[in-house]
Amino acid sequence: MTRLNGQRMDANVVVLGTDNVGKSALTVRFLTRRFIGEYGDIESLYTHNVVVDGREQTLNIWDAPYSQDQSFVSLMCEKRVQWADGFVLVYSICDRASFNAVSRLIQTIKTTKDFLGLEKMPIVIVGNKRDLHHRRTVLSEEGRLLALSADCQFYEVSAAENYHSVLMVFHGLVDRIRESRVSAKKLAGIKGIVKSMSAVFARRRTDSL
Repeated sequence: MTRLNGQRMDANVVVLGTDNVGKSALTVRFLTRRFIGEYGDIESLYTHNVVVDGREQTLNIWDAPYSQDQSFVSLMCEKRVQWADGFVLVYSICDRASFNAVSRLIQTIKTTKDFLGLEKMPIVIVGNKRDLHHRRTVLSEEGRLLALSADCQFYEVSAAENYHSVLMVFHGLVDRIRESRVSAKKLAGIKGIVKSMSAVFARRRTDSL
């Protein structure tokens, strides 16, 4: 159960990225503080309790595999968007194709969200493997520009070397999810007021006839 006005909030987060970008390493680094470099192409679901800004959070994290099969992508994206409160999209700064894939994922998520009639979906873009800057093929500015154009947060990290920067990725997403829920609640309240006022004016017009 989610309590926005209290201390507790539960959130579902999907972590996506192409093979070998370190998305599973990033996720496990956040969960355990440990870095494990090698993972198979597996799908994992984790539950993790954290405290962000003095509030206790329970994060359900879906470390999802990547597929280039478009029919599969569309089907799975719909399931993920329906389940998720936010996304972490990971690319490697050493892999231009993985960066391009993140750009496509953003469009797929937003198109699916609009199709399902859902509210704004917070997304964090993460450029991983910052420690391999000598092999960089994607500039930091490119990641920032993509995030700016898509209204996403952006981080460049090294899951291998720095736990704190990985922590900030997930904390940043939690903040965006909370803000999104507060905004949605306010919007629903405003819509309710407008609807009530419209009903009052409609009755007055009927009474005056």
